[in-house]
Amino acid sequence: MARPGHLLMSTLVLFVPPRARLHARGPDADAGGADAGPPEYDFVTTPDGLEVGQHGRCAAALLPAATNVVAVLADADVSWHRIVLPKAPASRLRAALVGLIEESLLDDADAVHLALAPDATAGASTWVAAVDRAWLRDALSSLQRARVFVDRVVPVAWPDDPPSGHFSEAEGAEAGGSSAAVNLTWAHVDGVACLRLQGGLARAVVPSPAPTTTRWSASPRAAAAAEQWLGAPVNVMPVEQRLLQAARSLWNLRQFDLAPRTRGARAVRDAWRRFMSPAWRPVRVGATAFVAAQLLGLNVWAWHQTRVVDDRRAMLQSLVKHSFPRVSDADIQRNAGAVMQREMQALRAMAGKPGDGDLEPLLQAAAAAWPRERPVQGLRYESGKLSLSPSGWTDAQVERFRQQLAPAGWRVDASEGRVVLSRARTGATS
Repeated sequence: MARPGHLLMSTLVLFVPPRARLHARGPDADAGGADAGPPEYDFVTTPDGLEVGQHGRCAAALLPAATNVVAVLADADVSWHRIVLPKAPASRLRAALVGLIEESLLDDADAVHLALAPDATAGASTWVAAVDRAWLRDALSSLQRARVFVDRVVPVAWPDDPPSGHFSEAEGAEAGGSSAAVNLTWAHVDGVACLRLQGGLARAVVPSPAPTTTRWSASPRAAAAAEQWLGAPVNVMPVEQRLLQAARSLWNLRQFDLAPRTRGARAVRDAWRRFMSPAWRPVRVGATAFVAAQLLGLNVWAWHQTRVVDDRRAMLQSLVKHSFPRVSDADIQRNAGAVMQREMQALRAMAGKPGDGDLEPLLQAAAAAWPRERPVQGLRYESGKLSLSPSGWTDAQVERFRQQLAPAGWRVDASEGRVVLSRARTGATS
């Protein structure tokens, strides 16, 4: 089905529902999740990464269309590992990463998807993000089946300096609930921690007092509990604003075996949408102006060349008409060059002067280059060609004969023991 929204120059940022985990169930809890239906996604569209366009929550098939799609993962779905990036070829880099963090992984290494920080440099300290591979692959496949092709996958929080703390309501929490129903995501230079406000763990992990540069934010439903826990006001950040904040990061978890592979029509579509993006607008304007200038120049040049050809043809026809007034205008217009050549041959014949293709000039040319010690075994003339039968000529002698006559405009062909002399044709002018 068609999706609403503007396709050109827009970005769709969607929040992937957190991975299902085991929770304690109450007596009224749903016994199973098989009838829960397709997942719904919080989303926001933006033309520039800052301004909020459409936002809401819906199934994948109803998501607005956009030129770029960014999927945001929940903070609890990404674990972080700090390493010194090894120097390894791209084909073996993931295996090298597994060797460094395998002992700290909670799952089997083959079940985990790894991604490097955007500024990772070999030999330097960097961060590696780890995500459940099967879950992430299924999430991307589910979106792709709904014709939502994800370009980037980013975490909602990542290790950063200055630190940031975001308060959000726990899953299933009621509006206006206590601090027990609020989670704190504490992202700082040493990692990311997901903590519940209930108990003393959050107090133990977050420095007291927190650094003055700390950026505090909270979802609307968690703002009251957050301010009570902090003892200070916090910046209320709706889900759409937090999604845009995550999309502006340089992270992209689509690496290694989950890197996007575009082929065929998808590759053409991706190239076209990149070309139509705002960043490429100067290129589009320049290319359009260039093509228009080229088309205009080609038309002007073609018109000029047509005029030159017409002028030369008119001059030739006028010359033939004045030189041979008895020739009809129809013959001159049909092929003035052929008419001139025909009339000149007729005048030469009437004056008794031989032409280039007559026997006398051919014999004179052959005699000028013929070796004195070599007799001629046979001679034949027909239609501008003189055939000679030399006796025992080598290929070198034939080539010497040809080179001596070529500067004067004669052509020499040798085959089956015969040498054929004729005037070289350079083409006719019409």
